[in-house]
Amino acid sequence: MPGYEIFGEEEKKEIMAVLDTGVLFRYEFGAQRKGVYKVLEFEKKFAAYCGTSYGQAVTSGTVALKVALAALGVGPGDEVITQGFTFVATWEAILDIGAIPVFTEVDATLNMDPVDLEKKITERTRCIIPVHMLGAQARIQEIVAIAKRHGIPVLEDTAQATGARINGRHLGTFGDCGTFSFDAVKTMTTGEGGMIITANEELWRTMSEYHDHGHDHVVNPGARGGEGRRFIGFNYRMMEIQGAIGIAQLAKLDSMIEAQKKTKTALKEAASAIPGVKFRELVDEAGDSATFCCFFLESGEHCQRVNKVLAENNAGAINFGDNTWHFYPRWEHLLAGSTVTKSGWPFLEPGGRRRIMYDPELLPASVELISRTLVYPIPVKMTEERLAELTAALGQAAKA
Repeated sequence: MPGYEIFGEEEKKEIMAVLDTGVLFRYEFGAQRKGVYKVLEFEKKFAAYCGTSYGQAVTSGTVALKVALAALGVGPGDEVITQGFTFVATWEAILDIGAIPVFTEVDATLNMDPVDLEKKITERTRCIIPVHMLGAQARIQEIVAIAKRHGIPVLEDTAQATGARINGRHLGTFGDCGTFSFDAVKTMTTGEGGMIITANEELWRTMSEYHDHGHDHVVNPGARGGEGRRFIGFNYRMMEIQGAIGIAQLAKLDSMIEAQKKTKTALKEAASAIPGVKFRELVDEAGDSATFCCFFLESGEHCQRVNKVLAENNAGAINFGDNTWHFYPRWEHLLAGSTVTKSGWPFLEPGGRRRIMYDPELLPASVELISRTLVYPIPVKMTEERLAELTAALGQAAKA
């Protein structure tokens, strides 16, 4: 990752088709745009690629979560369960819709632990958001089965795992809908941007209208309809240049994943020499998007010792226990209930009563696991020299 590594003539061609029309807005201006609807084309191609019926492009992966939650009817007072190892966007979207995030442990997949999920479901649970974190699959089939028993919809956060599969079936198609991010550091990128996919036409139509101020899109998804608006919405529209880049990047996605897999195989082979090392558990190794290489050491102390050697050899890995963006105990603003609103919302009710409070010791199993986990992001392009440097460093770490 990321896709900007292979920007080329394909992206330029798609962008120029937009600039030649002078229309950057995804809707209307039919005569001027001469049949060029790049966002609409991107939506259709992305949905087809994933093997589902509908795609809804939006301005970011964060917004994709919020639009999907809104379409599912989630709002104030509801609880939404997600995992304690994810990018902050997952729970930011939950709070922004007015709901309350509830966090589960992660297991050896580094994704939602289905056993802990069962414990966290209450009568107020209105949605479950498993995250296919760091490019690989959550135990989504088990999670969906649990959700169905309780009558709760599942929204798959697939922001970091575009193109990943389980037995050939794309992630994002197991739940009621799936969200994706195309920001600047994703495997395929539109700079900023996101997508929601679903097989449910009514759910798609609600998302389509909500993301465009509630405009009626019944007549034609490329235009606005009869203005029989059913509800208020907001502006989360993707613009045509982003859609154009997305079309070109999507056509390259499978080849990008294959390149990442080759690099990851080499890194795993080198890391396997470290005494006591274990690799992240994959639900389907063949369906891994290979955007990250994750491995566990015997203890937190062992992890630090190994990473010290790696860093000394210009090959330091990421330990997410030290990362403030992705792991529950490091979300100081969430734990402190920090907000820009004078009323204290969403952590305080109007009037000042505490609405949400989080215990920093909530997820001990995840803390233990993450403390001994090292991670390498996998670029689409890696020089032979850099790969040799990394594998040599891992060889030195094996002696630590």
